[in-house]
Amino acid sequence: MARITWHRAGAPRAVLALSHGAGGGIEARDLRALAAALPARGYTVALVEQPWRVAGKKVAPAPKTLDTGWTALWPALAEPGLPVVAGGRSAGARVACRTARELGAHAVLALAFPLHPPGRPEKSRADELTGAGVPTLVVQGARDPFGRPGEFPPGTELTEVAYGDHGFAVPKSAGVTEAASMATLTDAVAGWLDGLFG
Repeated sequence: MARITWHRAGAPRAVLALSHGAGGGIEARDLRALAAALPARGYTVALVEQPWRVAGKKVAPAPKTLDTGWTALWPALAEPGLPVVAGGRSAGARVACRTARELGAHAVLALAFPLHPPGRPEKSRADELTGAGVPTLVVQGARDPFGRPGEFPPGTELTEVAYGDHGFAVPKSAGVTEAASMATLTDAVAGWLDGLFG
């Protein structure tokens, strides 16, 4: 069974549900930053651990299994009676895009969307992103080998994290702190949510 860790806002306008990627858990820097920043701005953040992570497995199962785990959890996410924005990082972003319409998600937040496998731009997953069918914001690192910001389809709403890789890590030589990179990310997401729920 999946597990939800709630970071509740005092008078929330919406729930932002975020799942992790295939190689990590909810301790990822971008998920932690959003959980820390958004409740004060009126958004409850629900960090979702997929069943395979809760079970202590190291490798993510097939996409269909990930979608099933996410879908099973949706009633708990919607239970507060607020609009739910589906989201996640990497594989979690793909799950949110694939299931958004079916679940009635208000919008999708795609963090580090894996547009293609590294070095294989011909194997594009753009259809998953554009097929979400709801307002979608992509937050992408400038150096993400799974898809740099300029590779996304025209019309994609996208915020770039300067110098960031797939995990939004920034090289020391860039002269940008992790705190500054995460502020770029959280401010962009908060501004986008304000536009949806202002």
